[in-house]
Amino acid sequence: MISDHIFLAATNIILAWSVYIALMAGLLSFASAAFMAVGAYVSALMTVRAGWPLYPACLVGSVAAGFLGFLLGFPALRVRGIYLILVTLGFSISTVVIFESIGFVGGTMGMGGMTGANYVDALGATFVIGVLLYLISKSALQRSLDAIREDDRVAASLGINVVFIKVAAFAFSAVVAGIAGALYAHYLGFIRPDSFDVELALFVVLYVILGGTNNMWGPLLGATIMTLLPEYIAFLKEWRPTVFAIFIIIMLLIRPEGLLTFRTLSTGGWGTAGRQTAADENE
Repeated sequence: MISDHIFLAATNIILAWSVYIALMAGLLSFASAAFMAVGAYVSALMTVRAGWPLYPACLVGSVAAGFLGFLLGFPALRVRGIYLILVTLGFSISTVVIFESIGFVGGTMGMGGMTGANYVDALGATFVIGVLLYLISKSALQRSLDAIREDDRVAASLGINVVFIKVAAFAFSAVVAGIAGALYAHYLGFIRPDSFDVELALFVVLYVILGGTNNMWGPLLGATIMTLLPEYIAFLKEWRPTVFAIFIIIMLLIRPEGLLTFRTLSTGGWGTAGRQTAADENE
């Protein structure tokens, strides 16, 4: 039971970070559930149908999700705000429908036979991704991302390649979600398209909003709380969803910017965008 909690918490942290990566470039995406589904199904095909080992199959699944994120990134950059949310939500819904229509992967009945993943794999993936995000937060790239998130037109005038960075962030977000999906599939041993529905996409974004969107630790905290809290109030039985919802509402009213509100600051190698961002912070 404890291992299940650890695995689910680690997987949800990875998913929350996938949303956070897109947010760093000013993109609020609800497509993480779809990318998770791609990573899960592609890696499952590699292990079940082709007989691949777990880690190479997870790598292929995450790359497939990243490639799809790269392709989706270009049309997604043409819209903003609520329209981007609608595009990514529509993509998540369409992905579920597509997998339900493919008999080769089980359709609505789902696909099984995957094995090999455990909570240690999930913790290892969480650690690696966390280190990468920490290194980004201390690099000049973080300054460019901050500039793009605040105002991409100003960032472009400073010489930042806004399109490239946004598409790269979207693709990296998809890769991270694909890793979560691959591990999820090989831990449970069975997946269905409705495991990656819109409800999951909404919850993943809520993890980030609850924890805080300004630094990498907010999504980690939000995902951990929202994964473990329902388990530890199970004694409330049928009242558990109500109490959980009230807790979320109260937290959002008290801390609308999330539990952790501090900004991640980079060091060294700023470049033009870094000097501009630093000047704005000093005003």
